[in-house]
Amino acid sequence: MLRYLTSGESHGSCLMGIIEGMPSGLTIDEAFINAQLEKRQGGYGRGGRQQIETDRVTITGGVLQGISTGAPIGLVIKNKDNSINDMPELTRPRPGHADLAGSLKYHQGIRPVLERASARSTAMNVAVGSCAALLNSVCGIESVAHVVQIGSVSCHGAGLTFDAIVKGVSLSQVGCADHAIDEKMVAVIDAARAAGDTVGGVVEVRFRGVPIGIGSPVHADRKLDARIAGAVMGVPAIKAVSIGLGFAAAEKMGSQVHDEIGYESGKGYVRPTNNAGGIEGGMSNGEEIVVRAAMKPIATLKKALRSVDMKTKKTAEASFERSDTCAVTACAVIVEAVVAFEIASALCEKFGGDSLVEIQRNLASYREQIGNC
Repeated sequence: MLRYLTSGESHGSCLMGIIEGMPSGLTIDEAFINAQLEKRQGGYGRGGRQQIETDRVTITGGVLQGISTGAPIGLVIKNKDNSINDMPELTRPRPGHADLAGSLKYHQGIRPVLERASARSTAMNVAVGSCAALLNSVCGIESVAHVVQIGSVSCHGAGLTFDAIVKGVSLSQVGCADHAIDEKMVAVIDAARAAGDTVGGVVEVRFRGVPIGIGSPVHADRKLDARIAGAVMGVPAIKAVSIGLGFAAAEKMGSQVHDEIGYESGKGYVRPTNNAGGIEGGMSNGEEIVVRAAMKPIATLKKALRSVDMKTKKTAEASFERSDTCAVTACAVIVEAVVAFEIASALCEKFGGDSLVEIQRNLASYREQIGNC
């Protein structure tokens, strides 16, 4: 079983992560992890914090000469802006943030709550997910993430192929594979910035090469779609998750929703459509896994919303700290990372082994087995 734990505050000395259950023999490519961290920091609409930090991972255990040993993997990302001890306490909670509920729950000030609830913590989610992506890759699984909506501007991402998304995203400043609407998305972000406001959007991630049968139809907590949805909802600011057609499936008849099954020699079972988003009955069905997530606008606004001062109980403007106008592009990277981890975890459960050699041997045997059915 793969699992991980993170620690650290937004303006503390560092972020830390420990991954348990990674098999031995996997090349842990620091350059790949750092490239993903750099992608998380990019995208049009990001704020000043990204100009300060240069996120780089340091591996502190579980890896010897670049190869995983089977022991827990320790990861550290240092914060350049580590001024937490000099930062003032806040008393005016921000609507939409963890400030008020967290302060009341833990019977403490707002500062300790916001420091941990901050999206800064997602840097470590990306580092951990990147390690999982390396495991997925050597098992023949690829992934891509892109932005399909910012504010009211959206693209028809469902009509794009996996390879077209890979190519298109690399050329977009907002992470959208449909370049016809790039500038419209930029204009929405510019308008929000000028108004002292923020804007959210929708991201999509796709995984191909996932073998049939990852997950479980039996146990609720082992259903692949349930695990993915839970992981994505754990990303700050995510308010909705869909797989395949998602909410649109509720508007259609069954004959328009369910993917018919065919068989082709040399390919095996095939589908002409992928409305299920690659998951049926809580298990992968061999098609691309397609996940979408809706990110709300960031809760820290220059044009402050009304709040209450927790000391005086009088109406006041919510506190403001340095923030992004739009972080949807970064959100795509984060969602890809957390889904990659859930898929890797399900792989380890299905083909479990202490070493990569064992997992790959079990996987190859399984692929041969289902190929003869």
